[in-house]
Amino acid sequence: MWNERYAKTEFAYGKEPNDFLKQQIAEKASGKVLCLAEGQGRNAVYLASLGYEVTATDLSSVGLERTMELAKEKGVAVTTLQVDLGEYQIASEAWDGIVCVFGHFPPSVRTHVLSQLNSGLKPGGFLLMEVYSTDQLGYGTGGPKELSMLYTLSELETMLGPSWDFKVLHQTEREINEGEYHNGKSSVIQVYARKK
Repeated sequence: MWNERYAKTEFAYGKEPNDFLKQQIAEKASGKVLCLAEGQGRNAVYLASLGYEVTATDLSSVGLERTMELAKEKGVAVTTLQVDLGEYQIASEAWDGIVCVFGHFPPSVRTHVLSQLNSGLKPGGFLLMEVYSTDQLGYGTGGPKELSMLYTLSELETMLGPSWDFKVLHQTEREINEGEYHNGKSSVIQVYARKK
């Protein structure tokens, strides 16, 4: 399904980075950032334009091809890695930042991914997430149609664990306009945190 979606001429979620990501991370910087379930690379390319050394992971080979296309268009370098996140092991203290924007997974995969985020970051490293909440089913403006693949704030906070300094951790309603598939008023959970 993802290869088919990403093969279309237009970028499925547009070429611009996620609004929340752009709001939280806007300064030129350095360091290694891992983007999980990155799709066609809009966030990875933006972070690379700020000076980060970015690795974009996705299950879709077509998505990663489009990531490289967008990186070339914007004149930046991004490393791509085709992985199944249900099996992928995030190396310990390897990253200065980890980004997961609209990364929606079956429960077992979600547990596997979230349990590695803290250990994968260097001390002081940042985590940025924006995901659809379970309330999103009532909006119909994007995201999975299966309740089990959506997030609750309490569940996410519990799964991330206590070893964070949360700058942002809330559920909010906001207007999203990202390509063909994310359009309109939406219920999201936003996380921006530093590893203690």
